[in-house]
Amino acid sequence: MSKEISNNSAKDNAYIITGPTSGIGRATAFELAKYGTIILVGRNAAKLKELDDAMKQKGLKAVAIMCDVSDITSIQQAVKKIIALPFVVSGLLNNAGIMPRQATKNAQGWDMTFATNYLGAFALTEALSPHLPDRANIIFIASAIEDPERKPAKIMGMKGGRFISIEASARGEWKAGGAKLAGIDAYATSKQCILASAMAFARENPRLRFNAVEPGITRGTSLGAESMNPVIHAIFGRIMSVIPPFSKYASTPEESAKTITKVMTDKSNKTGVYFDEKAKPMLGSELSRDPKFQDRVVAETRAFLSKEGFRF
Repeated sequence: MSKEISNNSAKDNAYIITGPTSGIGRATAFELAKYGTIILVGRNAAKLKELDDAMKQKGLKAVAIMCDVSDITSIQQAVKKIIALPFVVSGLLNNAGIMPRQATKNAQGWDMTFATNYLGAFALTEALSPHLPDRANIIFIASAIEDPERKPAKIMGMKGGRFISIEASARGEWKAGGAKLAGIDAYATSKQCILASAMAFARENPRLRFNAVEPGITRGTSLGAESMNPVIHAIFGRIMSVIPPFSKYASTPEESAKTITKVMTDKSNKTGVYFDEKAKPMLGSELSRDPKFQDRVVAETRAFLSKEGFRF
């Protein structure tokens, strides 16, 4: 007999957030905590403790779980701890993401950006899904950078996702002719796979609700800080928030947190929807909308992770 989300008080429910210690994740932890206990999943013990303490000082409920979402061994260990907690987990926010300038490898030798942004989110979702109650909401943080036709991305010379295969992506290999900006192809491809998988999950698992959110051009986050000088990064964020066409999509961590929380706590059973920074439905790239591509990405990912020893 499957569990169901409690209709009682907020204390009965819990929500998982990966990458909760800064930016959008941190803001969402405080916003979403109005609706239940927040399970904070992160890799930095000191930052997790600081956030846990800050939330509890405000009378909010939180539990910290150490986990490096780029490492499938760490994910498997974290999942065991999460399912042992005395909560009904009403939602999972796959928020953790990086966009470094220099390509690095994770514990398994995979491209760190692709492992953190996509493979980890996929593995965590697959492992937790059987333990979530009916109609639980699972949200993936996507990015319009994956769409080669997105106007702001085109202006900046971005070419969208550069997908070859899951194995090629894990090796850090992208289709030729991509962006000249360092780290963009890896990031865009990881987000294209995130979006495609979210839509595929929604079609194959009607018991749960799978959606994606594009948080907009969000100043005040550390994302992208690894790719540029800190001063330039700060200036860049401010400029993007006021100059068209970028300003149309401008947001802040606090605004993004409200959008994410609105989607996460929605009771209308929406699934397979890609929401923009204002919680309105939007379209991803033509490729990410193709059911054949979506199914291919999911099938290849499952095969790849199984071969690498990940048990779902």
